[in-house]
Amino acid sequence: MGWFGGRRDVTTARPAVPPPVEQRGPTASLWSDGFGRVGTRSLQVLAILAVVAVGVVAVMQLTLVVIPVLIALVLAAAISPLVSWLRRRGVPSLLATWLALVTLVGVLSLIVWAVVRAVADQWDELATSAADGLGELRDLVSGLPFEITDEQITEAQDALQGALASDAVGAGAAAGLSQTADFVAGFFIMVVVLFFFLKDGPRIWEFLLRPFEGARYERGLRVGHKTVQTLGGYVRGTAIVAAVDAIGIGIGLAIVGVPLVLPLSVLVFLLAFIPLVGATLAGILAALVALVALGPVQALVVLAIVVAVNQLEGDFLQPVVMGRSLRLHPLVILVALTAGTVLAGVTGAVLAVPIAASLWGAVQVWDGPTTPARFARQKRPETV
Repeated sequence: MGWFGGRRDVTTARPAVPPPVEQRGPTASLWSDGFGRVGTRSLQVLAILAVVAVGVVAVMQLTLVVIPVLIALVLAAAISPLVSWLRRRGVPSLLATWLALVTLVGVLSLIVWAVVRAVADQWDELATSAADGLGELRDLVSGLPFEITDEQITEAQDALQGALASDAVGAGAAAGLSQTADFVAGFFIMVVVLFFFLKDGPRIWEFLLRPFEGARYERGLRVGHKTVQTLGGYVRGTAIVAAVDAIGIGIGLAIVGVPLVLPLSVLVFLLAFIPLVGATLAGILAALVALVALGPVQALVVLAIVVAVNQLEGDFLQPVVMGRSLRLHPLVILVALTAGTVLAGVTGAVLAVPIAASLWGAVQVWDGPTTPARFARQKRPETV
């Protein structure tokens, strides 16, 4: 019985229980302030860097497979228009693939044979001239206000002479590399992978896109198409630019009367595939040869010719041949070039920039055919 002469309803009379108050211990409050958020982000960044480092180490252990596959991908992107053209003309897919592959291998073999044959007899003379040019350069700079020690010049001279005389760069470069088991194995892996890329490239990409549907599948198609377009345009454009550089600089060297015009022109063509530093190295080498053979005035003329050809190529030829969309900022090129060289030497230096360009091309079509990824979109007028 209750105070009001009736039975009390315990259920309705019970006071409402307040919602539980979140108990935040010292650990939770430690990670909720500014330093805690910074620490959380730092741990996330470290985890990402650890995954990237593991991936890089794995790639470095599998260079015999990774490098040939990357080279095959670049070459397949470069000659895929030929395969498509043959198929549109009614040539069966398998025959079109074989024709393109045999043509590419034949052209590359012819180029390597011509380079080795043309340069082999003159390479020792070229190495000696470059080393002697550094010696004369040491005498010329001895009177400058800033000090360049004999030890520094000697070290640079020994390094240049050793590099030019090495089997990896000298007249027997192709032959020396082809004698190694790794080179032969990598070459055959590259040819086989290149064949399948040319024959079944779209089918392989469709297989890799099987887990995706809808918008993600469409994004994968855009990224694949843009990657092939970027890689192919970059390689074809670079080859054209390198040929124009070699012809222009070679004609200039012949007019000035510099000896060893043919091997120097070949070096200009090969080094043009290494952005930024390749043309500079070729120009320095040509100037050193001119310095030994003709004198400082002619060496300066050679430098002027190299600079003029490179400026014309960079300002007029590259935008027409390669397109503005393939051009990266010089800082990006330098970083990619350095990273590629550290990871894979000369091969990495050659592949780093086209890979970086293809990644940037994928970002440009991430959210649509003309819509970059959100982080890469321009959000305000960028004026400085």
